[in-house]
Amino acid sequence: MATSAPRGEPDESGLEVGPPPDHSAGPRAVAIAMRHAVDQMGVRRTATTLRRVNQVDGFDCQGCAWPDPDPAHRHSAEFCENGAKAVAEEATLRRVDAAFFAEHPVAELAAHGDYWLGQQGRLTEPMVLRPGATHYAPIGWDEALALVADRLRDLDSPDDAVFYTSGRTSNEAAFLYQLLVRAYGTNNLPDCSNMCHESTSVALAETIGIGKGSVSLTDVQTAELIVVAGQNPGTNHPRMLASLEAAKENGARIISVNPLREAGLGRFKNPQKPRGVVGHGTQLADLHLPVRLGGDLALFQAWGALLLKWGAVDEGFVAGHTVGFQSYAEGLADLDWDRVEEATGLDREQIEDGAAMIRDSGATVWCWAMGLTQHRHAVATIKEVVNLALLRGDIGRPGAGLCPVRGHSNVQGDRTMGIWEKPPDWFLDALEMEFEIPVPREPGLDAVEAIHALDAGDARVFVGMGGNFAAAAPDTEVTEAALRRADLTVQISTKLNRSHVVHGRTALILPVLGRSEKDRTGGRAQRVTVEDSMSMVHASRGPLEPASPHLRSEVDVVCSLAEALFGEGHPAADVPWADFRSDYGWIRDRISRVIPGFDDYDRRIRQPGGFVLPHPPRDARVFPTAVGAAIFTTSPLEVLDLPEGHLLLQTLRSHDQYNTTIYGLDDRYRGISNGRRVVFVHPDDVAALGFADGDLVDLVAVWDGTERRADGFRIVPYDQPRECAAAYYPETNPLVPLGSVAVGSNTPTSKAVVILLEPHAAARAGER
Repeated sequence: MATSAPRGEPDESGLEVGPPPDHSAGPRAVAIAMRHAVDQMGVRRTATTLRRVNQVDGFDCQGCAWPDPDPAHRHSAEFCENGAKAVAEEATLRRVDAAFFAEHPVAELAAHGDYWLGQQGRLTEPMVLRPGATHYAPIGWDEALALVADRLRDLDSPDDAVFYTSGRTSNEAAFLYQLLVRAYGTNNLPDCSNMCHESTSVALAETIGIGKGSVSLTDVQTAELIVVAGQNPGTNHPRMLASLEAAKENGARIISVNPLREAGLGRFKNPQKPRGVVGHGTQLADLHLPVRLGGDLALFQAWGALLLKWGAVDEGFVAGHTVGFQSYAEGLADLDWDRVEEATGLDREQIEDGAAMIRDSGATVWCWAMGLTQHRHAVATIKEVVNLALLRGDIGRPGAGLCPVRGHSNVQGDRTMGIWEKPPDWFLDALEMEFEIPVPREPGLDAVEAIHALDAGDARVFVGMGGNFAAAAPDTEVTEAALRRADLTVQISTKLNRSHVVHGRTALILPVLGRSEKDRTGGRAQRVTVEDSMSMVHASRGPLEPASPHLRSEVDVVCSLAEALFGEGHPAADVPWADFRSDYGWIRDRISRVIPGFDDYDRRIRQPGGFVLPHPPRDARVFPTAVGAAIFTTSPLEVLDLPEGHLLLQTLRSHDQYNTTIYGLDDRYRGISNGRRVVFVHPDDVAALGFADGDLVDLVAVWDGTERRADGFRIVPYDQPRECAAAYYPETNPLVPLGSVAVGSNTPTSKAVVILLEPHAAARAGER
């Protein structure tokens, strides 16, 4: 049987630091995954559940958005270590019921950390925290939904409400959610993408005409060269390693561009192959470039300048499919190499080595993730990636293309379904025509703007469709204060998290089915769909009995709220919410009439593996930009000048977490055991700043005259560029200023936080 949840806060006094391993995955990864799964689910449930993950007749992993192989080539164990952990966290036998909330006052729960909260288990029934109450108490579904509807109707304006979405939400639920919100009268639909890949969406839409990547899984596996920039697939997208291994077996070379040398791009020991179990595995990265934080833009410009100098340009593609080449070439003609080396921390020989590999490749796949998207100049940096792909003709070519690797399993699908605060006119026109309702045209609030609005009292209701907004958002103190100013916070969730204990004057927890559970809404077996990072849409159907008979599906919650909200005479009262709830096929039929590419949606998702959405640049080298061509862009070369004695911090995940969900206290790929409050610093910087290995320090960030602190971190010397540092989020989210955002996307700059290290407060007190 599964063990009980931890009842006390984890003790980090036993934190240990050892050398990182020289490989990723391998038999140990399998053992750790199975141990975690059995601990949460028990032996029988583990076997029942994991064999259905990412299978044609099963359910989509709740983790990353890396695509599944063709059904004919799927392994019987088509999941990674962290995927198994994600499934186990949802399918756990632990429960958070009314008795739990009666035992624990909210103030006590708020004093616990994210790990402890997440380990308590699945939510089982709707709960309410009324003004002045100290404990959550049970509430019936009808009363809870009526409470939400009444508060929404009482607002002065629909724009006084914020409707957040996480990337776990299915296509069907997301489409109905945005329909409800727009029928209500606002475009306030921030989502988790605002805090991660928004810079990608903006950059790609402005340069190639569509905010999605242009590759297939086959392209990755048949590429001649793969550039992996600002991404750690071994921890964040582990199944990607198998695709990189396949590419290496086909003769590909790989360039890793990342401040830290991560084990995931060293030797990969695939546990599904004999040599991964008893052999040495596969060396993935042929060249590692330890770029300084924020130096990627300068590196990509230097590569562009070298390729131009060497004449390594696909002139036919450039002439036939692009505009702006001349300005781009002129902008790089006098590139300042001293500033390039200062920005990147690399010497010219290292940069030329990478450029030569690009020159010699006939088909290059360009991969990136948060390491590029969370800087002030993130949009410009990604546009430089596009410039390189255009220069080489790498879009619409087999084995080549742009590959932004999304972090949550349906974050791309949610955006396709209309979860966006800035929807295009064609989408709104189609909604109005299909449902015969007026929808708002003014842009809504993104995640950062929503926090500002809540903080100022301009937004009074917050509804979260999944996710853990309080822990995911930047500037924790500001974010939590803003949420507490709300009149009502509503969290539609599967598990207890920090957003339930950082609440408005009234708070609701509405528990929903997980992806691993059977959905019998409407008295029939339902299925939902998701879209992966490569625009593949496929079905998902869970095998497990629900954690509680009181759980509802997200689709049911949205439809029931709509029925409570839209009274007789409201245009949206005529939307067939009851039909949508009884048969999700009706939802897919409506989606097919609103969103291009979803023709015959309900039938096509019954095909093994689903179907791929159209992508004009990939499919036909057609670029739906304003000028009908792909666009070269020019950007200034930016170098961040750090004040003396400061470091530039990136926040990142440990290997034992997924987004804000923390599975455990180890990060074995970086040699960390039994703790999370560590800060990785170059050994020479440790000495230069007057510290030693193992010292306890407080991290201090100053932005716009305001000091932000995160206290009690152990220094761990680590190989990375000088003046750079790294530490885990959400512990370091308090240091990320709400006002420091990427130009053009408004994404928080979580990979570029200027900090000081100070001796820990307790140590200072001891000295006194």
